[in-house]
Amino acid sequence: MALPVKDQLRYWGVATAVFALLLWALGDVLLPFVIGGAIAYFLDPIADRIEALGLSRMAATGIITIVGVLGFLLIVLMVVPALITQLVDLVDVLPSLFQELRGFIERQFPSILDTNSSSHQALVSLGETLKAKSGDVLQSVVASLGSAINVLFLLVIVPVVTVYMLLDWDRMTARIGELLPRDHAPTIKRLAGEIDDVLASFVRGMGTVCLILGTYYAVALMVVGLQFGLIVGFIAGLVTFIPYLGALIGGTLAIGLALFQFWGDWIQIGLVAGIFALGQVTEGNFLTPKLVGSSVGLHPVWLLLALSVFGALFGFVGMLVAVPVAAALGVVARFLTSVYLDSRLYTGIEGQQQEDE
Repeated sequence: MALPVKDQLRYWGVATAVFALLLWALGDVLLPFVIGGAIAYFLDPIADRIEALGLSRMAATGIITIVGVLGFLLIVLMVVPALITQLVDLVDVLPSLFQELRGFIERQFPSILDTNSSSHQALVSLGETLKAKSGDVLQSVVASLGSAINVLFLLVIVPVVTVYMLLDWDRMTARIGELLPRDHAPTIKRLAGEIDDVLASFVRGMGTVCLILGTYYAVALMVVGLQFGLIVGFIAGLVTFIPYLGALIGGTLAIGLALFQFWGDWIQIGLVAGIFALGQVTEGNFLTPKLVGSSVGLHPVWLLLALSVFGALFGFVGMLVAVPVAAALGVVARFLTSVYLDSRLYTGIEGQQQEDE
């Protein structure tokens, strides 16, 4: 005999509350396991395709591991040093960029920024503050990142977790399916399949789009000679998963830097703007429709809300789980809406009578 609905809601409500409490209390400890699980989920389709060629799961995992380690080493040796160097240089040059901006405004709009005006004094004060604090800001950012994420610990634990979870992914999902309550197993599996479809479309597809666009922006900006092209491309690609935000932030930063570096050379500035225009056209007409699809179901506002709420509640780990949780909640919300539309709460007595007839 199945438990009453009220008892089931009570038990699952308590389980959800305990899970949220553990996520909040053990966020830093769970971080490598969350990242490892996310990477294993991302790589599972590749392992399945290798298995389809006749290899075992262990052989498929070994091939993916070797390729992943080689790719990681290549990135560490070639990309990361240049990225850190450009980031440090950008922080160091911010005060001089601000001084040039102030000089440009003074030349073009002398009446607005009179020497004795409050606007001029505010600019002078802000410039001095940037010059004095830029180094401290960089050091504090690095220190905070170091305290929040133990890099060495992540580099050791995350690959191990990823390999084991990728190796046992099919067995784990099958075991979880066996533990589902029998009365609700078909519905839960259907919802889980829909959630997987959404995550596959968004996380895997959008991750690929971010990688392609980030690489394109970085390479193209460096080719046209923009001084901080690599870091700008990295930033633009990183936030591309939020529609329009990546191009807005990256384009504003790149064009702003181009104005300082190429002032008067409008062809170079136009090339920088054209790079982002071409990237947006390519993303909107080719990359996103092909790799992500049009039925993901994650509205940008819903995604921003999830990132903000989970980031505020659970920190960095919350931001990592925000997208899958937002996708799951979206699927559940659509399911509950369909149940509501078929219920007497929506149709009323007349609707129920019409169905009976």
